[in-house]
Amino acid sequence: MSQNYLISVYLNDFIGILLLFILLLTRGWSIPGRKDESRIIVMLIIATFIDCVSDPFVFTMDGQPGLLNHIIVVVGNSILYLYNIVMGTGMLALIVRHINKTIPKLHYIIVYIISVGEVLLIIVNLFIPVVFSVDENNVYSRGPAYFVYIICAVCLLIYVNIFYFIAKKRDHFLRYFPVWEFVLPIAIGVGLQTVFYGISVQPVCFAIAYTGIIINLQNESLYLDKLTGVYNRYELDKIMEKLEKKKKDKIAAVMLDMNGFKQINDNYSHAEGDRALVAIAGILSNVVKNDGVVIRFAGDEFIVIVNDFSENIIEELERKINVGLDAYNTGYNKPYQLSVSMGGDIFDFSKSDSETCLKTIDKMMYDNKREYYKTHDRRGERKS
Repeated sequence: MSQNYLISVYLNDFIGILLLFILLLTRGWSIPGRKDESRIIVMLIIATFIDCVSDPFVFTMDGQPGLLNHIIVVVGNSILYLYNIVMGTGMLALIVRHINKTIPKLHYIIVYIISVGEVLLIIVNLFIPVVFSVDENNVYSRGPAYFVYIICAVCLLIYVNIFYFIAKKRDHFLRYFPVWEFVLPIAIGVGLQTVFYGISVQPVCFAIAYTGIIINLQNESLYLDKLTGVYNRYELDKIMEKLEKKKKDKIAAVMLDMNGFKQINDNYSHAEGDRALVAIAGILSNVVKNDGVVIRFAGDEFIVIVNDFSENIIEELERKINVGLDAYNTGYNKPYQLSVSMGGDIFDFSKSDSETCLKTIDKMMYDNKREYYKTHDRRGERKS
């Protein structure tokens, strides 16, 4: 390998290492209210850091004689191929988890099949060089199965973009997470390194992509409630402002208030009250998924907004929420039962406004709460 090529590899990897080190040092990966996504980001950053460190060693030893150099080239290139698995499946998990609030079983199956298949292919390659080969002069060459990794990576990138755009049609609130912007530098890196044999730009392109993801997630976190991870009042204000400007959209909105929240705080501690709020937010997020947004309105009050305004949507939302609450109360051994009072309706913003919307669902929710306390202890009731 020529000296100029090596210098370009060193520079690219150094820039990647620098970016990743800054992200780790500043804890930019730690997204308030997004613990699972933060863990995935850390995994991707660490894996890319290892990739950036391994890459220059592999390129330096390429073509250098000796058994030790041969082992470094073989093992190093195997690690670089395995990194493609981590990158592809990690990006899939991160994007699907963020958009869908959970990772469906189908995606676990996709990740498992791809990961196991590519790992087995690398193991086979140690004995039968089908992915890459290292000759007697320790020179690396691509094998016919090299393109399996490229095809898998491209398919995953295409899939996450399709998943994003389908979700965006249903959920117009995904403006903080423009997936194509993250995928673009990765696609450029994969494309350049595939076409121009011998260069190394993928690691730094991945580092740029992760930086973009973190910046967007941190921007989104300004509109997130730090305790529960759902959106906060600032996001509600932006949603309502947008609806009033367009004056043509319909939405379904439900306001919820926890029953007996004061009793949970008084009898079991404020920490337990916080855990109850987090549980309610999780239940609502699982019900809504990517069909709308969950907002912590104030204290123990939440608002759910969805783009679906079919005839029975309010009843269906309330039914699913109650099913989720029942499942939580059955599955968790808590000394109290979680329940909520709810009120919701469909609003046409060509004829309505945000003030009318909020006042209407607030009144409906308190009507429901009064009915609830006709048969329950009123000591936990919060005055309206």
